[in-house]
Amino acid sequence: MANKTKPTRNPWSKEELKKLNQIFKNRSTKEVAKQLARSEKSVQGKATKLGLKKNKSYLKKIGKA
Repeated sequence: MANKTKPTRNPWSKEELKKLNQIFKNRSTKEVAKQLARSEKSVQGKATKLGLKKNKSYLKKIGKA
């Protein structure tokens, strides 16, 4: 029977949360994930949990507003 491993969970530090709050609103999730050395899924999930959203000027810049 194959070993099934659970994904490792890496708790968010206060510094990471501070940076996420500062940069999420005006940068791509991919760029934020790269800067924080986290997966895009992890960044998006945490941002959603914290109620963070992209700002209007960023959305306009990428053609989504």
